[in-house]
Amino acid sequence: MALTEIPLARRGKTTALSQALEQEGRRMLAAVPKGARVVALEQSGRGFTSTELARRLERWIASGRPLALLIGGPDGLPPACLERADENWSLSPLTLPHGLARIVVAEAMYRAWSLLEGHPYHRD
Repeated sequence: MALTEIPLARRGKTTALSQALEQEGRRMLAAVPKGARVVALEQSGRGFTSTELARRLERWIASGRPLALLIGGPDGLPPACLERADENWSLSPLTLPHGLARIVVAEAMYRAWSLLEGHPYHRD
């Protein structure tokens, strides 16, 4: 597993938000491995319990495809990233700062993996 950070596009008085998002989207999609399953972290996506996420992770692993989880910046994910996504995952109906979302994703994925491995980390 690797974390790839894509720097935010500069936002200035003369830069339209749509231009900044388009630049970010191009850079994010360029970092996605070829043939990867893309999961966009999106407020309007589907939420999972830890057990449901473990089952989903098991299917993702079994597919043999690389997995790319996309977390947007302060303005969300660019439209191109949402269009490329195979599915959308919602961590919460709340808007979370992307730094916090990364921590929640890491914890959720570790918990899902621990469930698959029968590790005692997860307790119902």
